Amino acid sequence: MKPHEKVPVHSIKSLQELMQLLKKSKDFITLEIASNKSSIIISYFRTLIDINIFHEEVLTYIKEKSFDSLQDIRSVLPFENSKITNQMEDIQDSILNGYILIQFDTDELNGLLINVSKKEKRDITKAEIEYNIVGPQIAFVEDLDVNLNLVRRKLPTPYLQMKELKVGSLSNTTVAIVYIEGIVNDQNLQEIIKRVSLIKTDQVLDSTYLIQLIADNPNSIFPQFLNTERPDRVAAVLAEGKIALFVDGSPYAITLPTTLIDFFSTTEDYTMPWMIASFFRLLRLFAFMFSVLTTPLYVAILTYHYELIPKELLETLIISRSKVPFPPLIEALFLEITIELLREAGARLPTKVGLTVGIVGGIVIGQASVEASLTSNVLIIIVALSALSSFTAPIYRIGNTIRVIRFPFIISAHLLGL
Repeated sequence: MKPHEKVPVHSIKSLQELMQLLKKSKDFITLEIASNKSSIIISYFRTLIDINIFHEEVLTYIKEKSFDSLQDIRSVLPFENSKITNQMEDIQDSILNGYILIQFDTDELNGLLINVSKKEKRDITKAEIEYNIVGPQIAFVEDLDVNLNLVRRKLPTPYLQMKELKVGSLSNTTVAIVYIEGIVNDQNLQEIIKRVSLIKTDQVLDSTYLIQLIADNPNSIFPQFLNTERPDRVAAVLAEGKIALFVDGSPYAITLPTTLIDFFSTTEDYTMPWMIASFFRLLRLFAFMFSVLTTPLYVAILTYHYELIPKELLETLIISRSKVPFPPLIEALFLEITIELLREAGARLPTKVGLTVGIVGGIVIGQASVEASLTSNVLIIIVALSALSSFTAPIYRIGNTIRVIRFPFIISAHLLGL
């Protein structure tokens, strides 16, 4: 079987075969309790269930009384979400998600499933990546139900609808498609449902996996969907007729369809007068263009187009580069790669250490590069301003695009000029 080929549901043909497979795992427990003329068999994963609830509200009741059928057990146990089923796929999925399976040894086809799953939940915290000064501060967590609850609290309307799909032959991850009926574009909705349904992979552990699997062009360095950690942003785009995708276990939602301007807007813009919000969006767009094009322009002008530089500035550039032995291309690539190394090192180190490395490393390397005549003062200023401009992008993924696209632009400027 290929690595990304979906495992067929019919690969396990019977409940007996499933039990034999599960018993190979040390954390799978099977208990047998005598009851009247037969025995009750209870099967579960001890690592997935809340053991206290199981002992106090399931095992105690079953040991104290005698039962003749699964329905008798179900009527006694205090669980509303229990179910009796003989569906192989349902039993398999339920056990692997923290349900216990109760059977009589005389009936191998039917089982009573009771949800006593243990869920470790992280407390709702402030948004760390999309931080806002004004407006709501809460962010999504890794629990799908909590995230959907946050969205429903923002949009308490019966028209807010949700569809759930299972993705991943091994992870069996729940993907929720959320939209507002009557506002959403039906063609877009059906296309998204189709794309998610056709995904064939072994695991989907985060919303970023989903982005790569449903994108029109997964090899593009430009983000095609926007992922966000903010419930208020999701509520805003849903009200505009867009769609949100949630992946169980991921603290980020995907919103689509997306335009380029969406990556330069923040939820804080909604709290400002339109003129001020528009000014800041244009400022971020200008910073994007400045960050991408300034260093390539430096390389192109110094390589081919000296005549475009005013005489006074040209004299400054000549003096600044008089001792630099490298052409503008090598000089620019050296500084840009150095900046990226400092960024990456700062991101991977602990917060306080990373901040120190970024500041001290930038100052020391910049000063040493000029004194060693490896680069000019002017280019250091340009590269520093370009790096600073890239940080104005409010969405992390477009920031990565800015970092990557700068390098082919620099090389093209050296080869082709303006």
